[in-house]
Amino acid sequence: MNYNETIQYLYDRLPVFHQIGAAAYKPGLDKSYQMMKRLGNPQSKYKTIHVAGTNGKGSVSHFLAAILQSAGYKTGLYTSPHLVDFGERIRVNGTKVNPEFVVRFVENNKRYFDEVEPSFFEATMAMAFDYYAAENVDVAVIEVGLGGRLDSTNIIQPELSVITNISFDHTQFLGDSLEKIAFEKAGIIKKQTPVVVGESLAETKPVFIQKAEAQNAPVFFAEELQPVRFLRYENGKMLVKTADFEVLEIGLNGMYQLKNVATVLESVVQLQKLGFNLDEKNIRKGLSEVVVLTDLKGRWQTVSENPKIVLDSGHNKAGFEYIAEQLKHLEYNRLHIVFGMVNDKDITGVLALLPQDAEYYFTAANTLRALSPDELKNRAKNFGLKGESYKSISEAVRSAVARSERNDLIYVGGSNFVVGEALELF
Repeated sequence: MNYNETIQYLYDRLPVFHQIGAAAYKPGLDKSYQMMKRLGNPQSKYKTIHVAGTNGKGSVSHFLAAILQSAGYKTGLYTSPHLVDFGERIRVNGTKVNPEFVVRFVENNKRYFDEVEPSFFEATMAMAFDYYAAENVDVAVIEVGLGGRLDSTNIIQPELSVITNISFDHTQFLGDSLEKIAFEKAGIIKKQTPVVVGESLAETKPVFIQKAEAQNAPVFFAEELQPVRFLRYENGKMLVKTADFEVLEIGLNGMYQLKNVATVLESVVQLQKLGFNLDEKNIRKGLSEVVVLTDLKGRWQTVSENPKIVLDSGHNKAGFEYIAEQLKHLEYNRLHIVFGMVNDKDITGVLALLPQDAEYYFTAANTLRALSPDELKNRAKNFGLKGESYKSISEAVRSAVARSERNDLIYVGGSNFVVGEALELF
């Protein structure tokens, strides 16, 4: 098989959560441990940092990887899902996994996969951990797929655990209360291993404290220790003020990044205590140049000017609370929103947050989980949101561009799938 055939085999043969949803979800660690033993436990051959949370874990993971890279550490980065290319999931110093390694790994393990039937995520994780060992990385930043306690990545023994925040998402798997969801996320806390919590609530903080105490793990609440204040936008980047920096340049836009930056800064403090050589220069470079260093896409990403087109992969109620607030602070003549969602999210909660003065282009990505454009349009009417439905992302984007003028703003989002397909148009 060539590279494309190999990726297609993984999609066709293994259950893929981001495509089919709950049917692909396989909680538990047995298969992960089994696969790692078969591969010689590659995850034990380098240091790791484990990142969980409802929102922000992708941005935090990329920030941390960028800072570590800037300090000279050969850094692996494992994230999901990908937006355009499978290789986005597995990176070393910002470079996507070697396609030849992907082909060889699957060829060597195909019979085993056919026999054991791991999920797509489990197989991909095994590939990533093996790749990082083959590349002799110094450290790998590992983003949790779903939850934490039963997520297949929870087989690692990290130097540091990071939990960004807790809000309602994937409630069918993680529980119907913030306390239950926090319990699942707190499952990544390991014995005597420091944990940084980015944002906590009255309902979730006791859960983290209790789990940390049980594991004799020191816990640090970033929002209390690392206050971050927005200053202004300058040259396309956000400037913030922190306890240690009068002015700090952030390479990812969006007000929701303030919470993520606080989490990252406290994580850096803890990594320094653990012996990582990270100085002010590394912090500034990593935070400012995160997009270039890690090739990050889809986080309040501007892909065109005049009209300005912004893509963002926020996809749940908590994420859209920040996005809706962000839209209020931008200057434009008219707002156009190209919008699609998957059917297992809190669609009502998200629609209630969206601005009524925008023109909507309801659409659907090419995935079985996508909510149909017509149904989305009908449900949006209940919230005073007006627009037309379009069969494809490309048709919706082209229509929005055609109807826009120079000083208008086009926002594209609602799901990772929408953003991924939109990125291929630019």
